[in-house]
Amino acid sequence: MSDTIEFARELIRRASVTPADEGCQELMIERLRNAGFDIEDMAFTEEDYDPVCNFWARHGSEGPILCFAGHTDVVPPGPAETWERDPYDPIIEDGMLYGRGSADMKGALAAMVNAAVSYVTENPNHKGTLAFLITSDEEGRARAGTKMCIEKLSARGEKIDWCVIGEPSSTTVLGDAIKVGRRGSLSGMLTVHGVQGHVAYPHLANNPIEEFAPVLNEIYATELDNGNEFFPPTSFQVVQLESGTGAPNVTPGSLYTRFNFRYSTVWTHQQLQDHIQAILDKHQLKYSLEWHLSGEPFITEGGELVEAVCAAVKANTGIDPELSTSGGTSDGRFIAPTGTQVVELGVSNATIHKPNECMRVDEIDGMERCFLNIMQRMLT
Repeated sequence: MSDTIEFARELIRRASVTPADEGCQELMIERLRNAGFDIEDMAFTEEDYDPVCNFWARHGSEGPILCFAGHTDVVPPGPAETWERDPYDPIIEDGMLYGRGSADMKGALAAMVNAAVSYVTENPNHKGTLAFLITSDEEGRARAGTKMCIEKLSARGEKIDWCVIGEPSSTTVLGDAIKVGRRGSLSGMLTVHGVQGHVAYPHLANNPIEEFAPVLNEIYATELDNGNEFFPPTSFQVVQLESGTGAPNVTPGSLYTRFNFRYSTVWTHQQLQDHIQAILDKHQLKYSLEWHLSGEPFITEGGELVEAVCAAVKANTGIDPELSTSGGTSDGRFIAPTGTQVVELGVSNATIHKPNECMRVDEIDGMERCFLNIMQRMLT
């Protein structure tokens, strides 16, 4: 069993539920520091939230900067009875490595660190800079992690030219897909105001459920777009809907709903906000509405990094990867706006966030070979 596989298992054993890091980053830092990387602690503290561990590591002092990015935090495992094994006991069975964070994304972290150690050992005087940006808040609020790190780097004039994120980008096997962009994520928190009353006298009340029903129907029935060359159609989904008084003979005075758009570059977040507010106003609803923008859509249409990642995948797996923008958001949404070329390469996302999360154990070494090949192509 390779050292990289053992390193991945060591990371999985640490129950680093977001925003906790539980010492994962220290394990990574130790290996990078011993290989000659300069390490900078970038921990940030957000009000009413545990401190977020982040670090920035560099080998080299000149541009261009090739950065490998990722997160040590994981989502909670959920009920113990849904797991067939201890989520923090990384067992290998039938060629699969089980454990919370195996696919998302501790296998990739181990692979990228060991690839970097190998690369700088063989190429101590490589061109440019090889860097790492690691956070423990990707699965949480994502406010005091990569976002603040990028703001700090930008404020002092440091710009990442190319960034590889080890998120689980593949569909079935390593390299069958890479992410070259992500959709934007915009959430709305809407309260519809009515007048509470007796169910027997609806004319003396104003039931917000009745008022909102045709609005929701219209929003769902409206085709927003057909997507474009890089993105699927924009989607709208209600994720929460609450109303009622607790009494069966009383109509409620308010309704609360939360919804989300996953949108392409066809829209801006302001255009989507205007679209929803126009429908609400057309139906003459009385409402309060707040918005939360998790991230704008981004796309790396081409360039040296996409070419290098595709070539590395082909050389090490024999696969020509699909260029994809599917899935949720990633920390790439904070890095790409600075003008960075961003590509995500990792294992299959089929089991991430689920009970019995797992990945093919041989793909840890496969990722290491791909990451090393990318470094060789970009910095040698």
